[in-house]
Amino acid sequence: MAVPKVAIVGRPNVGKSSLFNWMAKKMIAIVDGTAGTTRDRMRHLMHEGDRYFEIIDTGGMGIVDSDDLTDDIENQIELGLAEADLLVFVVDGKDGVVPLDRHVAERLRPIDKPKLLVINKCDSTKLDDTIAEFFALANCDVVTTSVKGNRNRDLLLEKILEQLPPADEHEGAEGAELEEEPELKLAIVGRRNVGKSTFINALANEDRVIVSEVAGTTRDSIDLRIDVDGKTIIAIDTPGVRKKKSLANDIEFYGLVRAQRSIRRADVVLMLFDSQETISRVDKQLIEEIIANYKPCIFVVNKWDEAVNAGMTMEGWGNYLLNEFASIRHAPIAFITAKEKRNIKKVINLAQHIFKQSRERVGTGLLNRVVRAAVEKNRPPMRKNKIPKIYYATQVGTQPPTIVLKVNDPVLFDNSWKRYLLGVLQTELPFTEVPIKLYMRPKTEEEQRYPAQLPEGVEEPVDNI
Repeated sequence: MAVPKVAIVGRPNVGKSSLFNWMAKKMIAIVDGTAGTTRDRMRHLMHEGDRYFEIIDTGGMGIVDSDDLTDDIENQIELGLAEADLLVFVVDGKDGVVPLDRHVAERLRPIDKPKLLVINKCDSTKLDDTIAEFFALANCDVVTTSVKGNRNRDLLLEKILEQLPPADEHEGAEGAELEEEPELKLAIVGRRNVGKSTFINALANEDRVIVSEVAGTTRDSIDLRIDVDGKTIIAIDTPGVRKKKSLANDIEFYGLVRAQRSIRRADVVLMLFDSQETISRVDKQLIEEIIANYKPCIFVVNKWDEAVNAGMTMEGWGNYLLNEFASIRHAPIAFITAKEKRNIKKVINLAQHIFKQSRERVGTGLLNRVVRAAVEKNRPPMRKNKIPKIYYATQVGTQPPTIVLKVNDPVLFDNSWKRYLLGVLQTELPFTEVPIKLYMRPKTEEEQRYPAQLPEGVEEPVDNI
């Protein structure tokens, strides 16, 4: 399973970013009294007890941004709500319930996900006796906190752990396999007139394929449930994205939003290109969204019959895509003619293959042997007169494969060396065509005082220097 995600939500100025930094024990999000300081989602990987989870700081709900970025902020909030496994609803204990709190409560109420109400800024225990009015906002557990007074951080984390999805029973098991393969959710995205509808129609009319329309999880998408050779695929049909000249054009803006939501919901993304058109800004925006969300992706070049007639080659188009999108060079490339249903089935088989890759889990012993070999072949360079050291590696999640390296100091590892290591991991592990999420975590103060026992399967530290 993927690493669980916990979204911190609420109106502006209730202390969401302060709470985020307090939980993380480091200054990550900007804290300011000005409403709207947080615009993008901030993330941090937490490790509490035997669980890993991500906390996500979101912008204030209901704000009108001074720089005319309200739509962008709202989009980021919606994405945070969509991806979260647990919603932490934060209110201000000093202010009491205000109308905007009720607005947030109404927005969260239809979302069928676990929730936790955090009454923040309760710097004095006296405020604990005045919080009853908040209980009507949400039917869930309640925690009073104070970042300033350092109150109830452990209780907050305890309540979060209680409501996380159950831990993967196979976590850390050597060579463990997943018992049941779920339905594959397949997003078909691309700019207008690239052939998405033709592709879906071709897929729906394949031999041995049964199609039925079901309501999408959002009001702006339609899911097609397709049975291919006894396996169910959910094809997410998304309208084409046009180049947006300005955010004032609602149709163009929400076309991009729909595509972003489809990408986030998907297990695998089919990024369609027209063989007769050059790569556009819209294509690059969609690829950026795919990369940002660590989604397995297949580049699908459509209308290949026309390309052949024009003298184009697969090698030429492949090099073109590689030059334009070097950061996603692991993505496989397929060439189709959707109008003639040519190679459609091969694309689906490839999507199922990389979906399986994204759900793989490797044993800790194998992972550390691969990391050790990578370090021995190319040691990370010294920085600030210090030697970067890796003590051990462990996989903590799937979809995407998520790997944590315990190191002496994450700052010592430069981006070029991390790219090198990711390349090795993708080559040597069963993740050749899917993105890997890599975290580097320093030893905690307790681990520095009392050296931690190595995980099962790790005979010695990766780097003994």
